[in-house]
Amino acid sequence: MSLPHQNLVAWQRADDLFIDVHRLTHQRFPRFERFELGQQVRRAAWSVPANIVEGIARGRGLDSIRFFKIARGSLSELGYGLHASRRLGYITEEELAIYQQRLSAIGGPLKGLIKKRRLELGVKSIGSAVIAVLIMTATVL
Repeated sequence: MSLPHQNLVAWQRADDLFIDVHRLTHQRFPRFERFELGQQVRRAAWSVPANIVEGIARGRGLDSIRFFKIARGSLSELGYGLHASRRLGYITEEELAIYQQRLSAIGGPLKGLIKKRRLELGVKSIGSAVIAVLIMTATVL
């Protein structure tokens, strides 16, 4: 029996990417970087699928969108970490290009998931604080 998040393309790709990035940082980064840049890159890579899981677990409310956005932010952070890894010589330009393609292949479905959830809730992207106030006000009334 699979869990709901396991059916999502964004999660599947992010999960695979985390495993690959984890191995990369342990096998190819210099020893001194394993607990500096390597750790930060691993944390960002971990955060993407983990926040997708949490967003799904939160149900269909605004909270789910917040976790999907955190995943999207972590995806961007991972992209920068990989860029820095290239500049420091830990990965090649070709490897960086492949990772960037993989990041895009996660970002697209993740963006679609956020958009779908917003449509389900009838929420426009006007700022989460404003939306939260509107919903809390409507709940009180």
